[in-house]
Amino acid sequence: MEKIKRTKIKALLAMQPGADVLAKGWVRTKRGNKQIKFIALNDGSTINNIQVVANTELFDEELLKRVTTGASLSVTGKLVESVGSGQAVEIQATEIEVLGECDPMRYPLQKKDTTLEYLRTVAHMRLRTNTFGAVLRIRNAMAFAIHKFFNEKGFVYLHTPLITESDAEGAGDMFQVTTLDLKNIPLDKKGNVDFSSDFFGKKTSLTVSGQLEGELGATAVGEIYTFGPTFRAENSNTPRHLAEFWMIEPEMAFYDINDNMVLAEEFVKYLVQYALDNCMDDLKFLNSKYDEGLIERMQSVLGIPFQRVTYTEAVEILEKAVADGVKFEYPVHWGTDFQSEHERYLVEKHFQKPVILIDFPKDIKAFYMKQNEDGRTVRGMDVLFPKIGEIIGGSEREASLEKLEARIDELGMSRKNLEWYIDTRRYGSVPHSGFGLGFERLLLFVTGMTNIRDVIPFPRTPKNAEF
Repeated sequence: MEKIKRTKIKALLAMQPGADVLAKGWVRTKRGNKQIKFIALNDGSTINNIQVVANTELFDEELLKRVTTGASLSVTGKLVESVGSGQAVEIQATEIEVLGECDPMRYPLQKKDTTLEYLRTVAHMRLRTNTFGAVLRIRNAMAFAIHKFFNEKGFVYLHTPLITESDAEGAGDMFQVTTLDLKNIPLDKKGNVDFSSDFFGKKTSLTVSGQLEGELGATAVGEIYTFGPTFRAENSNTPRHLAEFWMIEPEMAFYDINDNMVLAEEFVKYLVQYALDNCMDDLKFLNSKYDEGLIERMQSVLGIPFQRVTYTEAVEILEKAVADGVKFEYPVHWGTDFQSEHERYLVEKHFQKPVILIDFPKDIKAFYMKQNEDGRTVRGMDVLFPKIGEIIGGSEREASLEKLEARIDELGMSRKNLEWYIDTRRYGSVPHSGFGLGFERLLLFVTGMTNIRDVIPFPRTPKNAEF
């Protein structure tokens, strides 16, 4: 007899009854009586389980005792029409093999609902839950859609370094990379660390952004994007911050700020639409369990133009709101960097649609942003979303050698490790723009999760680097 090949549960649930099938997966639940057992089996291919019906006359009692929540099984049987509600087909089992036992008394994932806070304490097992299975599948779909979007537009996928000498953001919150003996650190004559004997011969860190190197690629092949991990050693324990996170950073030669805004809006709409088209089972689960407005909110950002507002106009709106009795935790006036509460007020209360903020004070933005003629503002661009606040940050880059050098000097930045970047303005400089999309911020929006630690498989936060 020809051996039956395994079929994934997602495919089984879409099949017509009648075939002999082989399924493998983990037991979600087992119930029943002396005559019959009903086993809910899941292999991670879908949020939905397939029901396995086991007639106790066909199976050894000791075997069925080993079929517990969390155990892994191989099940052979006939795919039949389901008599129960909730699924069209089920497996009438003829063979059951326990591939891996699971002690139900010690298994950290019990049948009852468990909180996301508890699951963070057993994060090595939480991936097996329905919630994190859904999050992982959506994360995978979004990663694929990102590559698909840029590939269809002819962008080049550029791998920028994780180890770098430059601080693209200028914030200084970087993880240092070293092979020096921390018990015997070499010092120079001034008492400073002598990095000449370090692996790279200089001070290096984990990158906070691939943007500066991305600009090199854009001025060579026209349009590039990066997609990889970035790192920030900010001692922050908020639901919005991670020490290790993923960024998508396109850079485009010959794009001005308006081209940049058009691309950013098209990009984020494409991703939301892709999730709705390809992840609906998982979205429905998350919508019902965590966020009843999830799918409706995702649909609300499609089919409408994002509102474009200058920073100065936004300040006036927020100041008027305060005058009308709206209370913000953080004060707002021209020259302040907006907090999430300000961004969400603009999106959710005032405009009731996504907002693209432009023309920020130059003193609160990075050195590389193109300066406007007023001498006070730069062509920065932030895309603000409901529930999230800023989801994209970008700008037209300063193309003028003189203005870029003047800004670097004005901020007192070291020129030593930026000469390679300045060269792009010396040799064939062009107008160019780019932006960064925080991958986990996007995932907060398309999953309805409220804590950024719940949209990445293995979160890295202060005092937490497990696994």
